Order: sequence, then structure tokens, then C-alpha cells
Amino acid sequence: MLHDFDIEYYKKYSAVCGVDEAGRGPLAGDVYAAAVVFDEDTVIEEVNDSKKLSEKKREQLYDVICEKAKDFCIATASVEEIEELNILGAAMLAMKRAVDGLEVKPDIALVDGNRKPLLDCEIQTVVKGDAKSQSIAAASILAKVARDRYMAKLAEAYPQYQFEKHKGYGTKLHYEMLDKYGISGVHRPSFLKKYLAGKK
Repeated sequence: MLHDFDIEYYKKYSAVCGVDEAGRGPLAGDVYAAAVVFDEDTVIEEVNDSKKLSEKKREQLYDVICEKAKDFCIATASVEEIEELNILGAAMLAMKRAVDGLEVKPDIALVDGNRKPLLDCEIQTVVKGDAKSQSIAAASILAKVARDRYMAKLAEAYPQYQFEKHKGYGTKLHYEMLDKYGISGVHRPSFLKKYLAGKK
């Protein structure tokens, strides 16, 4: 059970926070991150790595997590920041903003992956953390659902790209739409260098 992983940290720290991001890979849109703090006795059985859950299940769990969390925060880094800092730097910035936005200040942050964002608390990186830790998995769900909702809004503003279907990822459909309409202001130019070079 994912909660078992976190128990070891609750023994040493009073406020444990899980942190994860969503949207490092897409060709368009902001990168999202979330930070979640639970009481140590809070267990949400179905919480798992967001990639292993259906969209419907993620949506259901989003509301449960928001209701049961002691505190949570969802934050972003913009396309402009992705271009300026590179995607890793922007993802780290979004994670920092998510943790900084918490009212409950964590003693330790369990961060998915092997890179540490600049945080004002102790940090433990956890490779594949969204499949190990309940608080990281919960953060992965909040970040993923929030980003998918944002991409659905972008789809209303840029209907020609059909963002609601591919969420900005480099699918066959997305590249077909790029061929047809070119790149928009919400695309990440640095992610499209090879594609644009091939068009010359």
C-alpha cells in the first residue's frame, strides 16, 4: 500500500508533502506541478500513479484528494518560462511554486524523480515515487487532472489543434494539425526544432 511508504516519514516529520509534475513531454502548453500534505492517518485506497489510472478515475480521485488533504497547491510554469529555463528548469520552478503555495509548511518534501527543486525544507527525491508514495501519487493526480482541464480550455481557444484529444503531446493527429495550421502561441518552439527544420 502506498501509504506504508509515507509512514516512515511521518515517524520523523510532522508535515510531509508529496510533490510531482505533469506535462514535461508535450509540444504545447504550460507545465503543471502539485504539492499535497495529508494527515498521517489519511489513507485513500485507490490513489496510484496517475498514468496507471483512467481519466474518469483520476477525475474522481481529484475531488477526494482535495477534500481529504490537509493542504494542497497546484502551480504552473508558462511556455515562456519553459523556453527561457528549459523544461527541467520550468518543471522545478512549478514544483517550487506548488510547495511555496502551501499554507501548511512541510518539514520534508517527497519529490518524484531524481532532481531537487529549490525548496525551503528538507527534500527526499523518490525515483518512480508516484508508484511508491501516496502523497506523491496524489500530487501526480492533481497535477495531471489540472493540466488536462487547462488543455481542454486551450482547445476552446485554439479548436483547430484538437488539444482536448492529445493534450498537447506529439501524436500523429497533433503533427497533422501542425502541418495544416503551423505553430501557435501556446506551442513550445524548443520542442519543435526538428519539426520546423524539416519544414524548410
